[in-house]
Amino acid sequence: MAECHPVGFQWVMEAKARGAKVVHVDPRFTRTSALADVHVPLRAGSDIAFLGGIINYVLREEKYFRDYVLAYSNAPVILREDFRDTEDLDGVFSGLDTDSRSYDNSTWQYEGTEVQAASGQRDAEYDQRTGGGRSVTEAARGEAHGSGGAVIGEGEPERDETLTHPRCVLQVLKRHYARYTPELVEQICGVPQDLFRQVCELVTENSGRDRTTAFAYAVGWTQHTVGVQYIRAAAVLQTLLGNIGRPGGGILALRGHASIQGSTDIPTLFNLLPGYIPMPHAHQKQDLDAFVEAEAAHKGYWGNMRAYLVSLLKAYWGDAATAENDYCFDYLPRLTGSHSTYETTMAQLEGTCKGYFLVGENPAVGNANSKLMRLGMANLDWLVVRDFSLIESATWWKDGPEIETGELRTEDIGTEVFFLPAAAHTEKDGSFTNTQRLLQWHHQAVEPPGEARSDLWFAYHLGRLIRRKLAGSTDEMDRPLLDLTWDYPVKGTIAEPDAEAVLAEINGHDAEGRPLSSYEQLKDDGSTACGCWIYCGVHADGVNQAARRKPGGEQDWVAAEWAWAWPANRRILYNRASADPDGRPWSERKALVWWDAERGQWTGHDVPDFKKDKAPDHRPPQDATGPEALSGTDAFVMQADGKAWLYVPSGLTDGPLPTHYEPQDSPFPNLLYRQQRNPVRQLMPTVPNNRYQPSAGEPGSEVFPFVATTYRLTEHHTAGGMSRWQPYLAELQPEFFCEVSPELAAERGLEHTGWATIVSARGVVEARVLVTDRMAPLTVQGRRLHQVGLPYHWGPNGYSTGDAANELLHLSLDPNTHIQESKAFAVDIRPGRRPRGPASVELVRAYRIRAGIDDKTGTEQ
Repeated sequence: MAECHPVGFQWVMEAKARGAKVVHVDPRFTRTSALADVHVPLRAGSDIAFLGGIINYVLREEKYFRDYVLAYSNAPVILREDFRDTEDLDGVFSGLDTDSRSYDNSTWQYEGTEVQAASGQRDAEYDQRTGGGRSVTEAARGEAHGSGGAVIGEGEPERDETLTHPRCVLQVLKRHYARYTPELVEQICGVPQDLFRQVCELVTENSGRDRTTAFAYAVGWTQHTVGVQYIRAAAVLQTLLGNIGRPGGGILALRGHASIQGSTDIPTLFNLLPGYIPMPHAHQKQDLDAFVEAEAAHKGYWGNMRAYLVSLLKAYWGDAATAENDYCFDYLPRLTGSHSTYETTMAQLEGTCKGYFLVGENPAVGNANSKLMRLGMANLDWLVVRDFSLIESATWWKDGPEIETGELRTEDIGTEVFFLPAAAHTEKDGSFTNTQRLLQWHHQAVEPPGEARSDLWFAYHLGRLIRRKLAGSTDEMDRPLLDLTWDYPVKGTIAEPDAEAVLAEINGHDAEGRPLSSYEQLKDDGSTACGCWIYCGVHADGVNQAARRKPGGEQDWVAAEWAWAWPANRRILYNRASADPDGRPWSERKALVWWDAERGQWTGHDVPDFKKDKAPDHRPPQDATGPEALSGTDAFVMQADGKAWLYVPSGLTDGPLPTHYEPQDSPFPNLLYRQQRNPVRQLMPTVPNNRYQPSAGEPGSEVFPFVATTYRLTEHHTAGGMSRWQPYLAELQPEFFCEVSPELAAERGLEHTGWATIVSARGVVEARVLVTDRMAPLTVQGRRLHQVGLPYHWGPNGYSTGDAANELLHLSLDPNTHIQESKAFAVDIRPGRRPRGPASVELVRAYRIRAGIDDKTGTEQ
């Protein structure tokens, strides 16, 4: 966090100055480690075993916050008799279809009720519930993820309030993690038992009624074939300890880019609409009502999805969206499969994706298996690159690695590349949304130079020109573009659209054009328009709430008048859980919101994440739906049952409980189960340049004996597009390097500041050698393991140049999110510079031959 998020880390240091303990778990000793009370080095890719060990300690020693868990989680819920755990099936859950690499989750359900999937099986259940649609495959199974949670069917699940029933969630959890002992953690993670127990004690001693512990993870935690389950493991632990919805608790995904959180809220993701509404599938006979019926929860605030969606459609298409035409629901694009970054690359290679926009991305060096990215772009008809500098994704066609090796020739590449210079954030108005869901407005400081333009300018004027060209068209296919509301005011000599007008549209308005102040005002009858329901209120009263800057000394510790947090300016989500079932704070020290019986409402320091006048003893009528179906103790208001899920009966493609699997390429066997890897990980084995490596004692695995991990540095930013062209930053970190221990350096003949060649089955790179104690060797499964650290900022362009670490990576993806596994992979390292030209390709081929690699290697279930 100190390395990648130094501004946010200021607050960690302020907490430490007041007595907080800081524990840093990371393969490397970093700037964060130097300032932490405890540093825990562990093997990259083994975090679920580590977290599972803490969960086992919490359960075995009964350190969990029982009253919180009983009231606010699904711990008492009883599972079906036919559910089988990984402990029963040697590493897989019941319902695995090995042919399709997928789970049928029907056996994962609660006893006494059916749970409808939020993803994974939702397409099949759509057919069952609405009587139509295509097959599961044709309907892009599992891609309309949304965040609505699972829909609870008829009846109530059976519960055991004593938490002793052998099939209740808490007991299932105990059995699942019983073998995640300190001894096993040491064997799998390389963490000494006494150090591990110290972490367990620190975390549990600082949790409960009077204290809370926060987990902060860099987004690299997601970059594994089980990345979603990493986060789930942290959520299970934090729920058991009562650290969700309370001040000083929670799980913080550290969003390093200027507005990564904003780009998922109002998404650049292929399978979401604004506000995490799922994108519709290419189902037949699916109208607005059928979509809502299939996708929306019947209980909780996702029960109001129709109001959120209709208001979004009104924001998109205004007067053209009417009840008679389903509010233009049919205008929305439909998913026909996964259209993630890496599937798009496959489509480029296959020739089905003809054109590509790159806005603030540099896949030629920044994506996993960068070679595939360049080969895909070489197969396009056209490519538009918008960036500050001539990044590698704009110039690969003349100076990329494949030009040097002879695999591509510039004169044979048919891609027409357009480079359009982009304005920096200082050169435009707009907002950032960061880790804490806080929208902060930034004002333009200077005009963009030359032909540089903002993203807003580009999108608005591109849309304007396309609409002008289509004017008068009678083709129904053009109606969605022609009917768009596209009338933003512009200013200045370059006709820059007014960013605040866009913010006002996102905020929403009623039928009279008055700004809305809360998503609870949204209607499903077309009388409200709102571009993103979770942002409703950011322009309340016609005031840009994101631009507020009231000093901290002039308000309380929640700082509610500094900018604006979604939703509803609420600073802590699910904060009903900060009070006990009767509405009293768990302790005065951790009081946040509470029930005021005299006034008949929730009050406190934060905006209550609960219906303001719903009493703690409220019980909803049997036929209630949406928010009205939540009881006075259903604190997790976005879940269909109002509870935090220790166990996930539906909504994930790879299991209801986090389970340790080895990374795709691993030098070690899975000590817990016969199942080596995530059985439903997403593979792309048919591409010749995406070969996987043998693992865990398989013939050839010794060819790649070391574990590598990628990371970022404070001085550079992601793929380098914002930093390698800055002379001062280039001077601070001038070259691509690898971090190795003195022991590994001696073993392989590597010299400090000399050169090393790092090889995988996908590629080869060279790096300057940094010999350092920061990369401590670990003892894993009885042998010495060395890890290699690789910052991923470099490429051949700019002031500071070097090979791209991402050349080494495979495409084996998390099946829920399609995110690559870039934080744990196996390599070899040797002294000296890598070969040049065709000899570089030959070296990688020679390694493949030595390891016996073919298109089947690593694809085992």
